[in-house]
Amino acid sequence: MGRATEGEVRTAAVVGGGVIGAGWVARLLLNGIDVAVFDPAPGVEARTRAVLANAERAWRRLTSAPLPDKGELTFAPALGAAVEGATWIVEAVPERQSTKQAVYADVERFVEPDVVIASATSGLLPSDLQAGLRHPERLLVAHPFNPVYLLPLVEIVPGKATSSEAVERAMAFTRRLGMQPLLLRREIEAFVADRLLESLWREALWLIRDGICTTEELDDAVRFGFGLRYAQMGVFETYRIAGGEAGMRHFLAQFGPCLKWPWTHLTDVPELDQALVDKIAAQSDAQSGRFTIEALERIRDDNLVGILRALGANDWGAGKTVRRFERLLLDRATPELEADDLASPIRTVERIVPIEGVDTDGHRGEAFCLACFREATDTLLRLIGVDAAYLEEGGAYITAETHIRHLAAAEAGDRIHTATRVIEARGKQLQLYHELLDGAERLLATGEHLLLHVSLRTRAASEPGHVVKEKLGRLARLHGKLPRPPGLARFVDAVR
Repeated sequence: MGRATEGEVRTAAVVGGGVIGAGWVARLLLNGIDVAVFDPAPGVEARTRAVLANAERAWRRLTSAPLPDKGELTFAPALGAAVEGATWIVEAVPERQSTKQAVYADVERFVEPDVVIASATSGLLPSDLQAGLRHPERLLVAHPFNPVYLLPLVEIVPGKATSSEAVERAMAFTRRLGMQPLLLRREIEAFVADRLLESLWREALWLIRDGICTTEELDDAVRFGFGLRYAQMGVFETYRIAGGEAGMRHFLAQFGPCLKWPWTHLTDVPELDQALVDKIAAQSDAQSGRFTIEALERIRDDNLVGILRALGANDWGAGKTVRRFERLLLDRATPELEADDLASPIRTVERIVPIEGVDTDGHRGEAFCLACFREATDTLLRLIGVDAAYLEEGGAYITAETHIRHLAAAEAGDRIHTATRVIEARGKQLQLYHELLDGAERLLATGEHLLLHVSLRTRAASEPGHVVKEKLGRLARLHGKLPRPPGLARFVDAVR
């Protein structure tokens, strides 16, 4: 698949190659955007490439949709060389206002006035950061969460001088990157999510300091309890359920009075003296010191991928954002056919075999083949006009019969694609034949499918619409001139 289309961001610059900066680099590159990085700190290239390797590994497990061609990564020797020509700039330097403002002053020497500067600050006010800019309307905060390449949330915070055009571009662009932008109604220090995290962190420090629990026991309270609820319903929706059938109003009436009880230390912070630092560090070492940081990052990523995919299966929460991004990738990958293309089997699906698409022996499984052939059918139907509008009007094709032959193995991470042809299109019936192939055009499996056109209103078989019937007829005539595909109508009983 090609790069970004006309009018979209094609080139970006990331100033600052720390954890957050490198995460931004990975998400941008995997969306097909060229990225130039500037950070004079030693070792930045090695660290950035390590983050990118983790991101690619995670995305192979996150989605089977074909990704854009990866963008080109360069490491610039100077800030001007990094930002010149970029149409989107991420600032991810240390959290010092003077440092950030010095970067902006330098950036403005090399870029056009309409290029957005998106600060990854986790708490500084954008209005303060805008002071001294020649074009303050271009600057806003785009605060992501680690790992940036997996977690969808990004807080979009405009300053007093930020233009509405810059905000609209930031919202649209981050959605295109597969993120969930949260636009703050008013700027406030530390924004929304970090303020919530700060309150939890304060209370956690007290619980550790006073010996109520260890760092591991506190983490268990989160990951085995409310953290799982928060991952898919947040705070208020979780408490709405706690209110029973009467909902949030009943919950507030029942539990509201306890807010006056002196349970928490939210307005007080324990002193981080050497004794408390040593206590936390020792408990943390005992908890997870047996893992390297790289191993913990991969465990974290694998767990996040599993949670996101589980939420996606229910079309809920952050998983819904990932599913929306996956559909966007699929739409971009739907082929635009020229007249000459119609005479050959149509390339309908491109995929990477996901980790859950393989059996226990490590090779692609039956369910994955069926999923590929289902998507190939859907792609072919979209090409002949059975799209969302057609379905809304009440027409559809349903599968009446399927036969799959498994011929060769593929492994997780392998690139595969399907080639689809129309065998017969007669009245209400449509017969399709799919071939599943790897990058070397090796035949992995075949799928033969009989579909019936139905009315979604009556649930009875019906004739397809005129345009659909005409396109199908043309494909059937062209594909009928091709050699008979291998294994067509070869059922299990016929092989015995």
